[in-house]
Amino acid sequence: MHHSTTTKPSMDRREFMANSTLAAGAAAGLLATAAATPSAVAAPKHSFMKSLKMGMITREDADGNPLSIEDRLAIAKNAGFASVEPATIFDDKTLGEYSKAIEKLDFSVDAVVCANQWGNPLSDADPAVYEKTMMAMRKSIENVKALGGDMVLLVPAVVNPGTRYEDAWTRSVERIKILAEDAERAGVTIGIENVWNKFLLSPLEARAFVDEIDSKYVQSWLDVGNMIQFGYPQDWIRTLGHRIARVDIKDFRRNGNAFVELGKGDVDWPEVMKAFGEIGYQGYGAAEVKGGDLEYLTKAVSKPMDTFFAM
Repeated sequence: MHHSTTTKPSMDRREFMANSTLAAGAAAGLLATAAATPSAVAAPKHSFMKSLKMGMITREDADGNPLSIEDRLAIAKNAGFASVEPATIFDDKTLGEYSKAIEKLDFSVDAVVCANQWGNPLSDADPAVYEKTMMAMRKSIENVKALGGDMVLLVPAVVNPGTRYEDAWTRSVERIKILAEDAERAGVTIGIENVWNKFLLSPLEARAFVDEIDSKYVQSWLDVGNMIQFGYPQDWIRTLGHRIARVDIKDFRRNGNAFVELGKGDVDWPEVMKAFGEIGYQGYGAAEVKGGDLEYLTKAVSKPMDTFFAM
């Protein structure tokens, strides 16, 4: 059996208010208990499961022989990961290989990363361009549903000399609303990622974008390292709050302007994990850094993630 998780849809206002009241009462009780027993230590409020992008796992063994999908998933599992996130799978043979491998290894695919989205963005004016990503998104939704996962990563738009910011917003909102109907039918969530696309440059915009689409099946996929150039992930976490349905884990160093190994950049991991605790995040954290073999993935990726998630 492979494992799957279901992203909890965002709450309506009545449910939110009711839960807030219950939470306030629970918090008061916890405070009273803590006061009565000063040695009591509150449990972490966030809970992460480890995933990684499929492309990070080496494709060859030490002798240069190609590895099968099962071999590569076994490497991920042995390195301590619970899941992987492949790109859109367009052929049934490959999809079948994934399905057999996760069943055999008792492993999982938690999400699929949409292909085509950079070269054929939803924000393009030409249907011959953006329809390629509409198609890839629908295929990705089918993929992840078949493999027992629950999310598809989407870069929502690309602003460039031929696409104004406002047009990128209007067009992508319109087209994601259409895709949200497909996602809802499948019970899959679309995750809007913050990337270097000259779009959604602040947490306020990212929040407004998700809210304007107004679907329980369209949420935020927060990349912790992508805003370090111009912002702070803990700020984005607190601003987006319950809209965050999935997280990418990476690190970035401002001095040198480069992505670096986990823990060697400018991400303030204690503060980031504190912020995740404040919003009560529970779900996958997926590594998206330089890849490698079992030893590298264990030492340079999996173990640092364990350290972060234990904060």
